[in-house]
Amino acid sequence: MKYKDKFTTSGFVEKISRIAKRAGAKLVYSAHVLYYTLESDKVSLKDKAIIIGALGYLISPLDVVPDAIPIAGLGDDLAVLMFVLNRIWGNVSDDVKQKSRERLAKWFDEDEIAEANEVLADLDKTEEEKSEEKQNTENA
Repeated sequence: MKYKDKFTTSGFVEKISRIAKRAGAKLVYSAHVLYYTLESDKVSLKDKAIIIGALGYLISPLDVVPDAIPIAGLGDDLAVLMFVLNRIWGNVSDDVKQKSRERLAKWFDEDEIAEANEVLADLDKTEEEKSEEKQNTENA
């Protein structure tokens, strides 16, 4: 199945509105960052195609783990979004990050929004920091 064919702006807005509270701030934040990044001229067409595929996967009712399954149902969607977000993070502007954070206020309180900040912290780590953490985990 080609998930890029599933992506539409109206489909994205409808899906996020319907699942926001159940999906959690991390998924909603990640989805909005990818959605707003599509407008950027700093992202290659190849990366935009990957973003569209990831958002199409989120919107599609047909994916590896059906969204109707409690807890696990949106886990695969989050994994896909995070994979793509990690790939393009260097091209995400501060404006996109801020705009995405502001959208969270529609569905989440401050404590829940703090959850999304974990996404930023993980993505902002340098490769050296990630390597160091991995070594510490392996040595423990």
